[in-house]
Amino acid sequence: MAKVTIENLTKSFGSHQVLRSLNVTFQDGEFVTLLGPSGCGKTTTLRLIAGFEQPTSGTIRIGNTLVSDGHTLVPPEKRDIGMVFQSYAVWPHMNVFENVAYPLRIKRTAKQEVADRVHRMLSVVHLEQYAERLPSQLSGGQQQRVALARALVAQPKLLLLDEPLSNLDAKLRESMRFEIKELAKSLGITVIYVTHDQSEAMSMSDRILLFNNGEVQQSGTPQEIYNHPVNPFVADFLGKVSFFSGTAEEDRILLPDWGVRLPDPEPSRRGAVTVGIRPENVRLRPEAGELQGVIERAYYLGDTTDFRVRVGKAEVRAIMEGAAHARFAAGDRVGLEVQSLMVFDGENLQDQLQIRT
Repeated sequence: MAKVTIENLTKSFGSHQVLRSLNVTFQDGEFVTLLGPSGCGKTTTLRLIAGFEQPTSGTIRIGNTLVSDGHTLVPPEKRDIGMVFQSYAVWPHMNVFENVAYPLRIKRTAKQEVADRVHRMLSVVHLEQYAERLPSQLSGGQQQRVALARALVAQPKLLLLDEPLSNLDAKLRESMRFEIKELAKSLGITVIYVTHDQSEAMSMSDRILLFNNGEVQQSGTPQEIYNHPVNPFVADFLGKVSFFSGTAEEDRILLPDWGVRLPDPEPSRRGAVTVGIRPENVRLRPEAGELQGVIERAYYLGDTTDFRVRVGKAEVRAIMEGAAHARFAAGDRVGLEVQSLMVFDGENLQDQLQIRT
């Protein structure tokens, strides 16, 4: 296992700064996901940790060893890391056994030890019966497991994964998430995983670092970031959310487009606010209540039904269980229960979302 410590890390390419003063520690045995939109700095961070890039300033330590700063650059092969890329990068002319054995061969590991470790790792990734096959005879998921086995066979202290599942179909991608998570847990290694897929981040991570514009917007467990986002960008990137402008006064929030006042989770707040509401936190009721609306559209998705409800001038989204399509239909007048609000100071939503231009 390995602890990775990053202090005041920056990276620029010419005049373009892609990473701004990153400070973070990855603990031994932790599974951390670097999440964010394209161009936000997450892959650059991974490449800096791997040693493929040198920082403009700041330091990276793996364990107690300084591996990168503005003057020092320990090469990737001397950092005791394993890495898996988006493209499987398995050797097409080598069979599965030889692909996995390659890192041990270049270290001149004894022949019997190579055989023992390769067979043990192929067993871990459920590919032992495919040892003699060429990559062209394997599925995409099997090739990705070969890449994982090759990265792990040398028993690295640190495993880096750069969007390793993005080339797989949806069903295989979902199953591979759990395989990678269980494999990392069973081996007890530190994992840093890059993705732009929120579902991967939520299902696999002990901790998420959500990047935008070269900075970490929020760091925390999936539950912390999803339920308590620090700004609208985080709320919008991780999950579904609708935003509305409002005003906090006394213990209520006035939503002008809705024509109602909702209870404020923080009664001491005052002034202009942006209110975020996740659609799964809106429940529809057949009986009328203080908050009412008319269903304009309903989309049946099997396990869920996605409703769009007109409340005053606003369109409110509610996602309920699939069976709800039998109870509510377009044109119905319904009561609404808002179970949870996210409230952010200020009303300039475009600035708060930090949209890249």
